[in-house]
Amino acid sequence: MNSKKITLGLLIFYLLILTWIILFKLSFSINELPHIRNINLIPFGQSLIVNGTISYTEIIQNMLAFIPFGIFVYILWDKKTFIIKLIPIVLTSLIFEVIQYICAIGASDITDLLANSLGGIIGLLIAFVITKVFKNPVKVINIVCLVFASLLTLLIGILILANI
Repeated sequence: MNSKKITLGLLIFYLLILTWIILFKLSFSINELPHIRNINLIPFGQSLIVNGTISYTEIIQNMLAFIPFGIFVYILWDKKTFIIKLIPIVLTSLIFEVIQYICAIGASDITDLLANSLGGIIGLLIAFVITKVFKNPVKVINIVCLVFASLLTLLIGILILANI
C-alpha cells in the first residue's frame, strides 16, 4: 500500500506539471499566455497544417505528455477494466481543452484530445507490459518516475532561475 501512496503522490506531481505545460504553456507570468479562443472540431484539420503539410510534432508531444498518465492510472486502478482506466485520461484531456477555451488561453482542438487519449492508451499498454515483466511493477514504476520527477524538478528550477 505504501508503494501506491508514492504512486499517487507522483501522479499529483505529474498532473501539476501537466497543467503548467498545457494550460500555462510553460509560462511564469499570466501576461505571457496567448489570448486565443478557438475551437477546432475537425481531427487533424487546419490547426496542424504548417506550410501546406500536417505538422506531426504537436501530435507526438501531446501523446508523449499523456503516456505517464496512462501508466499511473494502470497502477492505481489495477483491478479496473481497460475502459474504466481510459475514462480519467479522456476526461482530463477534455477538461484541459474546455478550460483553454473558457479562459481563452489556447486553441481547443479535437486532435489534441485524440493525441492525449492515444498517449494515455500507450501508457496503459506500457504499464501492462511492465506488470508482466517485473515481480514488483509498482516499485519499478515508482523508481523510474521518481528519477524523472527529480530531473524535471531540477529543470524547472533552472528555468525559474533563468527567468528571475
